[in-house]
Amino acid sequence: MNNKFRALLLVIICWASQNSFAQYHIKDPGAISLNGDWWFVLDPAELGISNQWYKEGTAKTARQDKVTVPHCFSTDPRYEFYTGTAWYRKFFPWKPASGKRVILHFDAAYYKTYVWLNGQKVGEHEGGYTPFSFDVTDLLKENNELVVAVNNNTWKTNTIPGVKDNNKMDDSFVGWVNYGGLIRPVYLTIEPEVYAENIKIETTPDLAKNTASITARIRIKNASANAVSPKAEFTVFQDKKLVTLKWKAKPANIPAGQTALMEAEASIPAAYVKLWDLDQPNLYELKATVGTDSIASHFGIRKVEVRNAQILLNGKPLKVGGGNRVLDYPGLGSMEPDWLVEKDFRLMKEAGMEFQRLTHYTPAEYYYDLADKFGMLIITEAGNWQLTGKQMDNDSMRANFRSQFREMAERDWNHPSVIAYSVGNEYLSEEPAGQRWTKDMIAFAREVDPTRLYTFASMRLNALPAKPEDEASQYVDFVSTNTYGGHAKSLDHIHKLYPDKPIFISEWGTRSDGKGGEEYQAQHIRDVIAEVRKRPYVAATSWWTYNDYRSKLFGTNANGFRPWGIVGADRSPRRAYKVHQEELSPVTIEKVGYQSGELGANTLTIKVTARADFPARKLSGYYIKTSDTKVSIPELNPGESREVLVPIRGFEGKTHISIYKPTGFLTTEAEFALE
Repeated sequence: MNNKFRALLLVIICWASQNSFAQYHIKDPGAISLNGDWWFVLDPAELGISNQWYKEGTAKTARQDKVTVPHCFSTDPRYEFYTGTAWYRKFFPWKPASGKRVILHFDAAYYKTYVWLNGQKVGEHEGGYTPFSFDVTDLLKENNELVVAVNNNTWKTNTIPGVKDNNKMDDSFVGWVNYGGLIRPVYLTIEPEVYAENIKIETTPDLAKNTASITARIRIKNASANAVSPKAEFTVFQDKKLVTLKWKAKPANIPAGQTALMEAEASIPAAYVKLWDLDQPNLYELKATVGTDSIASHFGIRKVEVRNAQILLNGKPLKVGGGNRVLDYPGLGSMEPDWLVEKDFRLMKEAGMEFQRLTHYTPAEYYYDLADKFGMLIITEAGNWQLTGKQMDNDSMRANFRSQFREMAERDWNHPSVIAYSVGNEYLSEEPAGQRWTKDMIAFAREVDPTRLYTFASMRLNALPAKPEDEASQYVDFVSTNTYGGHAKSLDHIHKLYPDKPIFISEWGTRSDGKGGEEYQAQHIRDVIAEVRKRPYVAATSWWTYNDYRSKLFGTNANGFRPWGIVGADRSPRRAYKVHQEELSPVTIEKVGYQSGELGANTLTIKVTARADFPARKLSGYYIKTSDTKVSIPELNPGESREVLVPIRGFEGKTHISIYKPTGFLTTEAEFALE
């Protein structure tokens, strides 16, 4: 959802202003939270719908639990292994007002959701990680009973995610836990009868002239009884300063009860253009006013393209490390309170994880907000996890995927951090069904959002095929490969197949409990990155996985966790964390000399080098910190070095040096003897 800036003209009930559940991010400042206390009961016999549990007054709350939404019932020890339908019930008062529409929002519910308000069915939704909403205006009254049934059974062959239909014994589970419930915020928004549902902001910079063009497309819903031709006004801010632009808007006539797009465009002069980049993540905010409604969103100006087997960001090659983050935390399941999102973001950022494929589904949008604000590149992925050919050719499965992809894209398409979409992971991409899926789903996705790059994660390229036209990576903008072992041979094979396409190692890694344990896991990082540095066509790497996670898949440990992470399930760093930080930092440091002075006023000379191979980028705004001083590092191009004098006070025998990115995140550190 995008931020809304609207005046709430109603006298909202007293509970609406409570902030006790603000630890879960709701972007709309005018939203009325329905988080908090709900009644909860399981339905193991699947009798609820047939017995009309959604009817008003049927609930015997004395025989139900009171839970706190957002809620993941799979984390309750009593329901840990439950797969099926669970019912949620919320009572709330309301003061209706004429001329307004009330929209009920779910940021996500896993997996299949049915909604009733005051005994009347509102709607249903399939998909566990994307947002959905319903207009409930005509069903509200003074005292309301909201009933939601959520089914987490994705151990089926017709759900996305789901199990395979190939009848193999080792394919009976999805690779992660089916954490069920109302896992993200539930809330209401109040809209005028003609309101903006969503906005898509596209920017195209001219890197030579440092100018840019901007296009805004607003989807407007006319819920009134008459046709309307609304006018739109636009304001843009950068660093809270007004950016004055001349907009050209195309008028739209919207019949009663219909939805239409209104489009406007403008040119941004060079004086106002500040590009968005990893280390300088410059953001803008656009506010569009349509009649009595307004909608706002942040955006960035940056250019992403593929050329000469490289991914270019603002005309410069990308050479960065990354990781795969699984939505899993002890006691929370797949819920993502703000503190956890912030913790994960910092740990990943400081591990040198700058280019993420955030696993096989859509995480909370707050992570993307942080990526926009502090600089991180994201490939976001929907649906297809190892679907079979029969499943990929099934019309209903295809429709389900398209729906989940659209919901994901329409939520995330203004985030400058999102540079690519993936249409799946580890399906049989050399088979005809896999090729059809890739070609068709990328074509569909480009209609939804033509401004991003497209890929999918293949596990079939490490030895196969013999010809590029025999595998579905022929349709992508860059190749994503899941490669475990034999990296040099596999990468060379892929490059020979697709010499014009950059390669992203979308998965690589080894478990912390394998042969050699944590020491081998750490050494594996050094060994593979050494091979990557020899191959300029590798744009990025993404370690599997950033964190340990629960699973029911074969090979999972008896404690229920798969220990692939450089941090444990509780985010405790392993030895591999520090090694990943060192190897994936774009800067290295070494001691050159040390000079002692009078009264402990000493000087340490260190050599700072911007890596030339991998990762590599221009460094600007980086700085050195010790326990009592901060020193700026001169601007460095890849491969350049500079000597920096660092004042040292006192008579300690050693000192700790840390280098930080301009966004305030640690990139590398070292300890030097003072002698």
